[in-house]
Amino acid sequence: MIARRPVLSLFVLALILLAATAWQNRQHLAAFPGIISAYTAKEYCSCRYVMGNPADYCQGYVKQYVPTSAFLDDAEHKRVTASGLGRSNTAAWVSPQQGCRLLPEADSTF
Repeated sequence: MIARRPVLSLFVLALILLAATAWQNRQHLAAFPGIISAYTAKEYCSCRYVMGNPADYCQGYVKQYVPTSAFLDDAEHKRVTASGLGRSNTAAWVSPQQGCRLLPEADSTF
């Protein structure tokens, strides 16, 4: 079979190797969707409320290849909620010494 169809054989072998690699890294792959929204919320909060940069600058600063699906900047409470790949995370400004911190649960007002 390999001698008669070398391209198909290489494709099947590559597919098996890809599946094995995905299986070995399944925990890391499962965590990835949460990283997108957590990074966006935390970095935007730090950029905006710790460093004091304008909102437009911070939007560009946290822009990623994988886009977020929703974003809420609550300037009154200094909280930022970001959603992406089905997960939401909220970061809030704590103090000048501590900066911003991710909250255990995303805001439900989103």
